[in-house]
Amino acid sequence: MRAAVLHKTGQDTLDVREDVTAVGFGPGTVRVRMRAAGLCHSDLSAMSGVLPQPAPFVPGHEGAGDVVEVGAGVTGVVPGDRVVLCWMAPCGRCVHCERGRGHLCVASLRRLGAPGFRLAEGGTEASGFYGTGAFAEEVVVAADAVIKVPADLPYEAAALIGCGVTTGIGAAVNTARVEPGAAVAVIGAGGVGVAAVQGARVCGAARITVVDPVASRRERALAFGATEAITPEELKATAKGLPGGGFDHVFEAVGRAATVRAGYDAARRGGAVVVIGAGAQDDLAQFTMAELFFNEKRLLPSLYGGAPVAGTVALVVDLWRAGRIDLEGMITHRVGLADVNRAIEQMRSGEALRTVVSLG
Repeated sequence: MRAAVLHKTGQDTLDVREDVTAVGFGPGTVRVRMRAAGLCHSDLSAMSGVLPQPAPFVPGHEGAGDVVEVGAGVTGVVPGDRVVLCWMAPCGRCVHCERGRGHLCVASLRRLGAPGFRLAEGGTEASGFYGTGAFAEEVVVAADAVIKVPADLPYEAAALIGCGVTTGIGAAVNTARVEPGAAVAVIGAGGVGVAAVQGARVCGAARITVVDPVASRRERALAFGATEAITPEELKATAKGLPGGGFDHVFEAVGRAATVRAGYDAARRGGAVVVIGAGAQDDLAQFTMAELFFNEKRLLPSLYGGAPVAGTVALVVDLWRAGRIDLEGMITHRVGLADVNRAIEQMRSGEALRTVVSLG
């Protein structure tokens, strides 16, 4: 089968091959025929080494497809079910899962680097990014790494739900719990940022300000519910002009210490900064103890939607079905697997909001 492989961390392009086999099928696993995969910035971060993922590996974690086969002991899905991949799969048994915080379960990270694919040339084994590997025509994943979705949900839309949309909408609904009438800023108008915009709109935010250096991204965000779009240089003055001297909620969807700091400064006293961008381990955000105490601004990291992923996925599907969010409109580019490197360039340049890779 075909799959796109990164052979060495730091490489800029993927090797699209036809001699790859999905391996590891057995008890507790599921074989999935992939149909569509979204390119998320986290894939680029794994390729560069910002996010830890041993190479060689098959990138892609926003994916949707059909269950082909289930291993012994698997319940909840059967062959023919439409599913999305879950890259941070809950085990259901740890203290986080027992407390209803399954999105914080790290059991799946123990599988990081486990073989998921084999290349015919040399018999080289490769893993799937965070236990998935959506840039392949077929994957074998743990049963807890798939979430069943309705059969009428298009594959392309379903793929986006696997990460970016769930992350952004969940941050607004679950983590921030944006109040009706709130003033919200979203720093970064990529896929996750635009999802946060839609989440804030669903919650009833009265003002949604998008902050991005790229003019085309700012303009695009207005179509998803942003009420204004400004450059990073305009953020400080815009925040000061608000009642209370800042925004009620600021979503940081870039993953950099500098933008977290800018978000903190743009929030009003008593407001919240919701961190949804995945950043580097050595990128340190700095705050003084005095300002943390005196301003009472809340720093709220939000991982994968800030709640059990299956529940947030179900909410997103319901919102889509009710016409309250736009998933298909977020897809600005479509490519086949052979052109996945073109999709990577589209994301790096800021040209694409979301590129979907068709897998047949």
